[in-house]
Amino acid sequence: MQGYNAIAVFDENEEKVLMCRRRKNPYRGLSNFVGGKIEENENGLDAAYRELEEETSITRDDIILSHLMDFTYYLENCYLEIYVGRLNKAVAVSGAENELYWCAPDNNFFDMLQYAGEGNIGHIMKHIEMHKKDLLK
Repeated sequence: MQGYNAIAVFDENEEKVLMCRRRKNPYRGLSNFVGGKIEENENGLDAAYRELEEETSITRDDIILSHLMDFTYYLENCYLEIYVGRLNKAVAVSGAENELYWCAPDNNFFDMLQYAGEGNIGHIMKHIEMHKKDLLK
């Protein structure tokens, strides 16, 4: 079963969340969290930090990630690990894979015409909101 990750990154003041506008399928043109594939023999947290740095230039020194939840897609033979963190300082993000942008955390992330994942981003953001004090240390 192939593993993937998605990372919800908040700015240092928790006023914005980092999103990417996908340039390829699936979900081309829709916004998503940054993330990617978990490589063979790689643990999920290490993969999340690696993908985060590859896609945004954010390093382990800039953020502490917490493992929030997982989704298993049996029919697609894959699973998705969700991580969340808050930057410990202002960081300039940059990446070539997708367009990166910051947005307000109170957007309607359930809007499937704007956001990837069939409503999962909205579900994830609601759980982050419920557990914010424990997650965004």
